Amino acid sequence: MCGIAGIYNYSNKTYEHLEEDIKKMTTSLRHRGPDDYGYHISNNVGLGHRRLSIIDLKGGHQPIYNEDKTKCIIFNGEIYNYKEIRDDLLQKGHRFSTNGDTETILHAYEEWGEECLKRLRGMFAFCIWDSIQNAMFIARDRFGKKPLFYAQYNDKFVFSSEIKSILTDSLFKRAIDDEAIASYFMFSYIPAPLTIYKNIKKLPAGHFLIFKNGEIIIKEYWDIFFEPDYKKKEADFIAEFMDLLRESVKIRLMSEVPLGAFLSGGIDSSTVVAMMSLESPAPVNSFTIGFGGNTGGFDDERRYARLVAERYRTNHREYEVQPDLSGLVDEIVRSFDEPFADDSAIPSYFVSKMARENVTVVLSGLGGDEAFCGYERYLGFHMSRIYNKIPFVIRENIIKPLIENISESSSGGYRVNHLKRFVRSASADNALRYFGYVSKINERYKDRFFSDNGRNYTSALDSSQKRFTRFFDAPNAADPLNKVFYCDIKTYLPEDILACTDRLSMRHSLEVRVPFLDHKLMEYSATIPPEIKIKWFRKKYLLKKAVAPILPAEVINHKKQGFIGPMTRWLQTDLKGITQERLSEKNLKRHGIINSDTVRNILDDHYNGREINDTLIWSLLIFQTWFDLYMDRSEAVN
Repeated sequence: MCGIAGIYNYSNKTYEHLEEDIKKMTTSLRHRGPDDYGYHISNNVGLGHRRLSIIDLKGGHQPIYNEDKTKCIIFNGEIYNYKEIRDDLLQKGHRFSTNGDTETILHAYEEWGEECLKRLRGMFAFCIWDSIQNAMFIARDRFGKKPLFYAQYNDKFVFSSEIKSILTDSLFKRAIDDEAIASYFMFSYIPAPLTIYKNIKKLPAGHFLIFKNGEIIIKEYWDIFFEPDYKKKEADFIAEFMDLLRESVKIRLMSEVPLGAFLSGGIDSSTVVAMMSLESPAPVNSFTIGFGGNTGGFDDERRYARLVAERYRTNHREYEVQPDLSGLVDEIVRSFDEPFADDSAIPSYFVSKMARENVTVVLSGLGGDEAFCGYERYLGFHMSRIYNKIPFVIRENIIKPLIENISESSSGGYRVNHLKRFVRSASADNALRYFGYVSKINERYKDRFFSDNGRNYTSALDSSQKRFTRFFDAPNAADPLNKVFYCDIKTYLPEDILACTDRLSMRHSLEVRVPFLDHKLMEYSATIPPEIKIKWFRKKYLLKKAVAPILPAEVINHKKQGFIGPMTRWLQTDLKGITQERLSEKNLKRHGIINSDTVRNILDDHYNGREINDTLIWSLLIFQTWFDLYMDRSEAVN
């Protein structure tokens, strides 16, 4: 796993500081690749690479060139089927100077052009510089496991694995994108192609970019389509899926450095650890996070993780996160360079830190929820179709007011909160109903959330909503529940879950591999009817049935908690001081974006139990911290 960066000066002027600038960009990524670095410098192009050595430890120095030096590549990721592709290319006459996957991509591009992407199985972001065509070919993997940011300004095109690289240029002008702000407070993340900066974009997952003659061309090379196969029986799906998952885990054990696994105690990570143990001759290294401090009765999943660790005799380690997070909020913000407020960032940070002290590569259970209907909101969406058969008058005039008046649990339980979100969105059409489930700004605050500072945030909120619902309305799925899955695969998965995993693992120079997100396995999952992914109101019905022989029953049957901490309680107790200080009226006025009166109402409602606002408060805290570090001080933060 690595960090990449590049500059293409397409003006006729001489770029006097090209080598200095690309070295600054690359140095800012040293946490992504502490083992090695390399550069390609020509008259108008600079490429930089930081390497975390995993495969071909001796021969994997980058950039790597083709036979006649007319093309070179910098690469971030792992290609698990590179040996088969390499053998094919050798038969076609290509000559190799290394034994790794990076050079294989370069020769595959020489042989098949952009079509080479369809042959790659793995996670990747890379750039190939073609000196004959004077063009850059840049690509990002199908699900967005590896990031890629780019910008065009001052007669140059730049790209990098992280935003911080681009911000090392003192001539880059930082300006906030209004729709990005609206999206951030709506979802707790900023969806592609937006970033918080107007002039920096994300390359969407499953897309490639060509930069030539001063122009950017972006094309989609992969998408997923949900076409349920109703001819097969449950047993057929179980057998075929388990074969694919077993293979997906096996090929991700490829490594020349120590390897382990995140073990949360949930079904997905437990399944991955079980399959790793069945494939590995040595005990698997497993890592689990728990939570301390004033949790208000919050119970983490350590006991379930221990059941799996004991069954498979793993080398098991645990770490307990304490709510003394002084400095950690800043560290999280520095890892993303833009506001990102999924509070799973906290356990992700610590479990990555713990794992890196023992191994260089870990496997994770990410993606199982999207593949097999694991989130509570999926069950809520499924149940809403039944709920809407109740007469509208009863729903709106009796049930909704009754639920709205229920106080929420101070311990951090989400049951009442989920009920409120359920009834608020139930009457909307399918797309807007699901949007209501994932949106973090509820109607209680929405109209007065942003300040009246002359900027049209109402329009930005509308644009953000349309950007989200267009995926729901896409023709890639017909069944409403499959539409929900598709929507999350295009939004929440790459821009929240995978972004969080990449940035916080690479902050500690740790590579994370995700077997559930093998594209062959996910494409197969899209053929499984939604009726057996969720059955009798039981989430992950088919997956639970499939893994029953290899996991303890307690792990399969316990209520899903997700990779989260007791944030609701922490914000009412341990984190109350830092929250009130950073979200003071004085601090909010420095940017004038958020209505300070509304923020006070949000805090009061949370402290008094009228509404659980932990996600919204954490979003506000992260945004204010980001503004302080990146806009108010206007410095590049590494």
